[in-house]
Amino acid sequence: MPLPLLLLTFFSGLLRTVSAQCPDYDDYSKTTHEPFSAGKYQLSYQRPVAACRKFNSSDVEATITDMQGIVKDPDLFRLFQNAFPNTLDTTVTWKGYAANDSTEELTFVTTGDIVAMWLRDSANQMRSYKSLLKADDSPDSLASLFRGAINLQSRYIIHNPYCNAFQAPTESGLPPVDNGYADTDKVTPPYNTSFVFECKYELDSISAFLQLSHDYYDQTEDADFFGKFQWVTAIQTILDVAEGLLVGTYADDGTVNKSPYTFQRTATSATETLANTGAGNPVKSGTGLVRSAFRPSDDSTIYQLFIPANMQFSSYLGKCANIMKAHDAELAQRMSDFASNVRNGIETYGKVQHPVLGEIYAYEIDGFGSSNFMDDANVPSLLSAPILDYLDASDETYQNTRKFVLSTWNPYYMHGPVLNGTGGPHVGPGKAWPMSIITSLLTSDDDSEIVAGLQMLVSSTDGLGLIHESIDTFNAATWTREWFSWANGLFGEMLLGLKDRKPHLLETSFQ
Repeated sequence: MPLPLLLLTFFSGLLRTVSAQCPDYDDYSKTTHEPFSAGKYQLSYQRPVAACRKFNSSDVEATITDMQGIVKDPDLFRLFQNAFPNTLDTTVTWKGYAANDSTEELTFVTTGDIVAMWLRDSANQMRSYKSLLKADDSPDSLASLFRGAINLQSRYIIHNPYCNAFQAPTESGLPPVDNGYADTDKVTPPYNTSFVFECKYELDSISAFLQLSHDYYDQTEDADFFGKFQWVTAIQTILDVAEGLLVGTYADDGTVNKSPYTFQRTATSATETLANTGAGNPVKSGTGLVRSAFRPSDDSTIYQLFIPANMQFSSYLGKCANIMKAHDAELAQRMSDFASNVRNGIETYGKVQHPVLGEIYAYEIDGFGSSNFMDDANVPSLLSAPILDYLDASDETYQNTRKFVLSTWNPYYMHGPVLNGTGGPHVGPGKAWPMSIITSLLTSDDDSEIVAGLQMLVSSTDGLGLIHESIDTFNAATWTREWFSWANGLFGEMLLGLKDRKPHLLETSFQ
């Protein structure tokens, strides 16, 4: 056995021994722990003890210490202290090397309360640490975590590119987890449940892989890494899948095209399955937009030309073309051309007229003239377009769209005495997602809007000091998911961004 793999086996066994003595964080995060913050909200301390943290980073610890002197409000700092390291503390569930190549790093990142790796969630969980990322060959570095996540996502995509969530790699020794919700799923192409946790095709999932790849390259300029393992093959797979999903429901002669992907689930909710024997509602070809069966909420689309995911795909496919130039110039050109065509499709077909707010981006369209006027809390969303690097927040159509999203014109905008923000059909009306408030602050230059948003976030954790999935806008004690690593990381990312662009706001008191 190669030495790195031998050492990995030893340390993996040691880690399992330590983990056996650590509390289950799913239970731990549901209760409060001293010391409480010194502010009026008395927020719980929610970090595991050092020995129970799954990955330790000196850069992250130094950042937390630095922020303590910058964030003046004790409750706001406690929320950052708990949230920013949450992915490293609790969800880097396994890190190691590929069985067939002892130099290929792998990182298995779970969502938090579900022991499976979502492409989208894990890419965004890693993005939380992008500002601290730098070139580093050490296996203990953030750079190694990113490389491992890219390599493992490459493996997943090559084998099952239509799927969104995956089981732990066999090298980890972790058993596959049963997904009871998927027991009745009928999916084409088929998949193996020992490898795949769930197979909802989402354009944003494969776009998240592109985003993760760009984030690593953008900070490290390590182009060589992308030529060493399976990244190029994963990109080719993504292009083949996306090009196949440009096809509409009908051929020119009126015959029905065979859909490359179908999904049916026995469920009581319409958002859990697709119409028309799993093919979804009809889509017109020729728009240049890529179909998506599901949204980043894992809810099914109404109209499959889902604009936010196409924004994300176009943005990061184009950026990844720059990485590909060092490895395959022809493939890089194919990527660049595809990205441009998708952008043209968005700008040509994705803009619609709102009767009051003027030109805005639609959430979904079908190409036949139908459009869905809404936004969802999950990223990619219309609200998140600037942080997808698709456009600048000053763009006039985006500003109109932003006004729509953050108003009662948006059917999933929730408001009440606890907090105001976008929700979605995933948990239903009346529940706003803190993620949407964080996204609004990431895309805002308005000091009063940012302070109001921070106030809502710091006051609505039910004393637990973590960012929840959703919260009842009239009752802060009614929420879903005490442990949602992606949202916690996004909060940390947002606060670090404020430190750079509006440090004076971090001196605000919320007492």
